[in-house]
Amino acid sequence: MDKDFIRELIELVKNSNIRSLKIENEEGKIVIETHRGEVVQPRIERKPRQVEDFRHQEVLPPSEDISEEEKQYHVIKSPLVGTFYRSPSPGAPPFVEVGDIVSPGQVLCIVEALKVMNEIESDVRGKIEKILVENGETVEYGQPLFLIDTEI
Repeated sequence: MDKDFIRELIELVKNSNIRSLKIENEEGKIVIETHRGEVVQPRIERKPRQVEDFRHQEVLPPSEDISEEEKQYHVIKSPLVGTFYRSPSPGAPPFVEVGDIVSPGQVLCIVEALKVMNEIESDVRGKIEKILVENGETVEYGQPLFLIDTEI
C-alpha cells in the first residue's frame, strides 16, 4: 500500500470520530485504531507475494539516516511502529546475523505492535551487511532495520 494513502487514512481517522478503520485489498490489510481519542496506531498485515511481484516493487529513495557508503545496499525498513525483536522468543537464536545470506520471503525479525507479532521478511536475495536496530528497541514507520548487499 502506498505510504501517502496510509498517511491520508491516518489523518482521516485522527480528525474524525472514527475509532477503527479496516481496509483490505490484494496487497494486504491495514487496520487503524484510535486510543484515548488522540493517538492513531496503524497496523499493516501484508499478504504473501509471488516472487515475480518483487520485480515491480517501488524502490524508495534511501533515508537521510543512512550514510553515503551505506546507500549502495538494499534497505529493509519497518512497515509499522512497534518493538523490534531479532528472535522468535527470548533465549532463541536470532533469525539472522550479519554475514548471513537471505532469500526473498525469509523472516529477518519481528516487530510487535498492539500485542501482534509481525514477521518482517526479506524482499531480496543478498547478504546481511548491517543490523541497524538493537533487540527490544522501539522502531518507527519507515525506519531502516537492515542493510543487504544484493551483489553477492
